[in-house]
Amino acid sequence: MMKLEETGKTRTPIKVLVVDDEPPARKRIRELLEGRSDFEVAGECSSAGAAVTAINENAPDLVFLDIRLGENDGFEVLKSLDPEKMPLIVFVTAFDQFAVRAFDLHALDYLLKPFDDERFEETLDLAAERIETMSIRSIGDRLTGLLRDLSAGRVTGTGDPPGRLVIRSSGRVSFVKTNDIEWIEADGYYVSIRAAGKSHLMRESLKNLEAKLDPSRFLRIHRSTIVNADRIKELHPHFHGEYYVELESGKRFKLSRSYRENAERILEGRF
Repeated sequence: MMKLEETGKTRTPIKVLVVDDEPPARKRIRELLEGRSDFEVAGECSSAGAAVTAINENAPDLVFLDIRLGENDGFEVLKSLDPEKMPLIVFVTAFDQFAVRAFDLHALDYLLKPFDDERFEETLDLAAERIETMSIRSIGDRLTGLLRDLSAGRVTGTGDPPGRLVIRSSGRVSFVKTNDIEWIEADGYYVSIRAAGKSHLMRESLKNLEAKLDPSRFLRIHRSTIVNADRIKELHPHFHGEYYVELESGKRFKLSRSYRENAERILEGRF
């Protein structure tokens, strides 16, 4: 499968298969690959079944694999493949929780839609480097753990709250562990996340982010504030039934009456 052979100064192009159920998404990846002579598109598929057939018959070196494929998903494709003949996999998704899971499960890389040209080029460079240095066996071993988890039912399309958040900024992707989050505040069209002593800006509404987090741990105390309940040190009474929430770091936030009942229910037994 790995055919990056040297013939003088000429290398065999890396064969790429594009798997996505959306034609515009496949077209974008295909167009971005046109500028790289070291890659060639060996085919494209819109379904999980077609992807399995194409991988088995064409032996691509690299597969851009959308995680959502109609009624199936990209993980179903991997379950149907022989680990000994596994190509390098780049997961493509519009859903952060799937992206983090895929990355944690040791795929080569992932692309979080919408991705820019620079991010795509970084992925291609990484793929070229890995194909030069990795054997077929090591690539198969890279995804053995993923296939084992798939068989055990530990990886699904709908999952638990993410253990990390994906934050994109200036063409870079960084991760923030939810365990490290102290508080989150609304900041216009963004949210400001304080975690492990650092601040991060994420383009997301507070409402949408709240829906992704574990409701038993992350507490909405104000229309513009979420705190990690594990980081709460004390509650200080204020006027008219309101409180101030003091975190372990000493930071204080107002607990508005609108969220007091919810806070008392979640924090029951913590104090």
